[in-house]
Amino acid sequence: MKSDTVPVLGKRALNRALLARQQLLKRVDLPALDAVEQLIGLQAQAPHSPYYGLWTRLEGFRQEELSRLIQERQAVRMALMRSTLHLVSARDALKLRPALQPVLTRGLQGSFGKSLVGIDEKELADAGRAIVEAEPMTANELGKRLNQKWPDKDPEALAAAIRNAVPLVQLPPRGVWGESGQAIHTSAEAWLGQSLSPEPSVEEMILRYLSAFGPASVKDMQMWSGLTGLRSEFEKLRAGLVNFRDEMGNELFDLPNAPRPDAECLSPPRYLGEFDNILLSHADRTRIIDDAYRNRVFTKNGIIRSVILVDGFVSGIWNLNQGRGKAVLTIEPFRKLTSRETDELAEEGRHLLKFAAGEEQTAEIQFTT
Repeated sequence: MKSDTVPVLGKRALNRALLARQQLLKRVDLPALDAVEQLIGLQAQAPHSPYYGLWTRLEGFRQEELSRLIQERQAVRMALMRSTLHLVSARDALKLRPALQPVLTRGLQGSFGKSLVGIDEKELADAGRAIVEAEPMTANELGKRLNQKWPDKDPEALAAAIRNAVPLVQLPPRGVWGESGQAIHTSAEAWLGQSLSPEPSVEEMILRYLSAFGPASVKDMQMWSGLTGLRSEFEKLRAGLVNFRDEMGNELFDLPNAPRPDAECLSPPRYLGEFDNILLSHADRTRIIDDAYRNRVFTKNGIIRSVILVDGFVSGIWNLNQGRGKAVLTIEPFRKLTSRETDELAEEGRHLLKFAAGEEQTAEIQFTT
């Protein structure tokens, strides 16, 4: 197809398509596990982030539903896309982890390659696996244990090598709502009682990515996953996909029957938790956040703040403080809101306070400038 005949999707059209895939135009009635799989996991550096991510997307979601999935080993927390911590279904943990091995290996080499020169990688991996499967432990404890056998090596580098070579999962109570605990690790195989997929499919991952985040470019997919060199994989799938271009001329791919709503359809206000997937899954993020606001959301120390969406776009940040029987939701808009936008955000904020703080605390909403 000639480039001048390929439909062009503007920023608002891409925004509405993304919101539809992410279940943010309208809450949906889905079991939490199904939603986690449709979204290909939820980023989970902050333990409560997945709970807010599901609350803002699902009708009637309650914290105990996700907590139970974690406790019953139907969902796990582990390093996956971009070598960062995600909460995924047990099924996806076994499928995605081997496909993403190059991402973790590249990250290890970049951070600790020099520290691990000369070590027998298989011997180290076997030793680390045996340790965590016999006694789940923190990364710090694992590094110290391995350091007893390799005293000339940095304990942090040794623990990182096991994170790369062994699919480690974090055990509850870590990630369970209302509970606290250190990040204790064992192998996915030991925790789930199953082996990793012997034939990971990058093509399947691309199709699932487009379903959750499309229309998207090859660079977008690479940004989301951390994988490189995916052009050839997209070319294998081209015949079954549809093509668009963005306003900059970049080629976008999509599934033929995926939702692409009208660019002017209404988008209700939404509260997204820290590290929400929607902010981290494209090379060009202007479909969801204006470049002028990025430094106010993406901090220098690696935190990605909780944000509000107004008319589908990031328009401010929010914070929830609880203590002494009182919960205060503070909203900091990035632009002047209309009275209607303020009222709608306040109404949605009251639902957020009820979800996060319950009925027993006094609730207050504050707008700051």
